[in-house]
Amino acid sequence: MIYVSNVLMTGTTGLVGSRLLPRLIADGHECRALVRSDAQLPAEADVVRGDLDDPNSLVEAVQGVDAVVHLAALFRTDDEDAIWRANRDGTRNLIDAVISHAPGARFLMTSTGNVYNHDQVRPGVETDTCNPTAAYPASKVAAEALLRDSGLTWAVLRLPFVYGDDDGHLASMPTLATRFGLHPAHTYSVAHHRDVAVAVRLALGGELDGHIANVTDDCPVTVYDMARLAGAPVEGSAAPLANPWSGRMDSSFLREKGFRPSVPTIWEAAANGIL
Repeated sequence: MIYVSNVLMTGTTGLVGSRLLPRLIADGHECRALVRSDAQLPAEADVVRGDLDDPNSLVEAVQGVDAVVHLAALFRTDDEDAIWRANRDGTRNLIDAVISHAPGARFLMTSTGNVYNHDQVRPGVETDTCNPTAAYPASKVAAEALLRDSGLTWAVLRLPFVYGDDDGHLASMPTLATRFGLHPAHTYSVAHHRDVAVAVRLALGGELDGHIANVTDDCPVTVYDMARLAGAPVEGSAAPLANPWSGRMDSSFLREKGFRPSVPTIWEAAANGIL
């Protein structure tokens, strides 16, 4: 049975948060959404104005909560200073607020599979040393460290390429492939929004306390196939594939904790009309 709690969520207007929030509400959680400005959210959500950049605005947000689900992140910008402020410093401000005003709360943070080194020789596992150079994954590694050292009850979910529920992410793959010169045979670990919720439920129930966990479904997917599923095929290639394990994660640990994806593959999602 899912533990019903008062949950503060950040990032509720993002691709992941906007799909996770109604699922947690449906599970019976009383959800408080931290927003900077007006936003269309489920009527059942308790909306609190605040900003991760403003520590004083976080006091009301965290008071009385049993758990924090911290999804807010910045990465679609060339402003690296802004990325660090949002992802590292904003997380620090939220952690400090929880320590001061809700020290018994369970703090769950989502991170990214991009933290793993591009030249890894197998799928990334949670105990790997991560030394990313790009601002987004580097700032998430720093935020993870802050949470681990906070003294709070914590868990981190490293998310893969998340898709589904008409979020537009899969549809962006053809553009991303062209922009970044992605090899069509390159494979990525993926997970449907429904299974992000499955992993979050495990974490809220305490199964992942004190751990980092990779989230993936049962079958990684090539750039070529993602583009096909998005309706905009890319050219194939027989050129050698550099860094073949970049973007791949091993989710064995999460499965040991009871995780089973409700959408095992992207092909099943396509067959069921939930891309």
